[in-house]
Amino acid sequence: MNDLTDFALKEEYKRLQSVGDKLAEIESLIDWKPFHPILESMYSNKTASGGRPEADVIVMFKMLVLQQWHGLSDAELERQCIDRISFRKFLSFPEYVPDSTTVWSFRKRIIDNGKEEQIWTEIQKQLDALGLKIKKGMIQDATFIHSTPGHAKADEPRGKEAKTRRSKDGTWTKKGSKSFFGYKLHTIIDKDYELIRRFKTTTASVHDSQIDLSELNEVVYRDRGYFGAVAKGFAATMQRAVRGHPLEIGDILRNERISSQRAPGERVYSVVKEVFNAGKVLVTTVERVNVKMLMTAFCFNLHQLKTLKHKGII
Repeated sequence: MNDLTDFALKEEYKRLQSVGDKLAEIESLIDWKPFHPILESMYSNKTASGGRPEADVIVMFKMLVLQQWHGLSDAELERQCIDRISFRKFLSFPEYVPDSTTVWSFRKRIIDNGKEEQIWTEIQKQLDALGLKIKKGMIQDATFIHSTPGHAKADEPRGKEAKTRRSKDGTWTKKGSKSFFGYKLHTIIDKDYELIRRFKTTTASVHDSQIDLSELNEVVYRDRGYFGAVAKGFAATMQRAVRGHPLEIGDILRNERISSQRAPGERVYSVVKEVFNAGKVLVTTVERVNVKMLMTAFCFNLHQLKTLKHKGII
């Protein structure tokens, strides 16, 4: 960026800074540099699709954060990053703002190179470095992530046999009398700081009880959906009445205690769906939904770090 343009942008930004820039606050909460080698390693140039983009990988990664934070499509993300001074500042005023096709390719490359786990591990390392290490109490839960089945009926095949693009990986399931189509986000948060520590993305038909995100020596609080399911940690699971065995008063009181302990877990999904608009997806495969959930969980933790900072905990 030439000196004159750089000066003009910074002068324009000063006015926004004077009234408050929320993005600047979250941008400073973590160290972005350690993500560079993780993402840069995707561009080895050893494959036909290995060409390097013009933009820095951190710029593109931050664009994915902005996209999820504001619930934007790829095309709208490109427009907003060109138009909004707060977005440009969040990206450190890059000379080149990647177009929507480049962003799409970058996201696909994360999937193709299996970088989701490394990205997630790095953010967890940074949380620990801030003194926010997991103690013992954890809360596991799950929520539906809706998708559009198109014109496909509930009994029509999915996957490779699907006749419509929108019905690739999503599955149908029922909760009570309601039918849901799409996927499911499973999360486990720590009780002390209410940060997402682990997550898993599945199709909607995978029952909550099939996913255990706890680790040894952790106390994990779970609702009735996990009744009867073994956990690697110490399971504090709400009891459920079964035929011939109604709940006794001791079970009812225990359920109430567990319910009060796991209440913060409900807030996670409220923020995920209402703040980050991640309750419904247009992507069609588990892998693509998983990257979206990765960025959603990433944004939730930034959101929670901001809260912890305001409370003086960090």
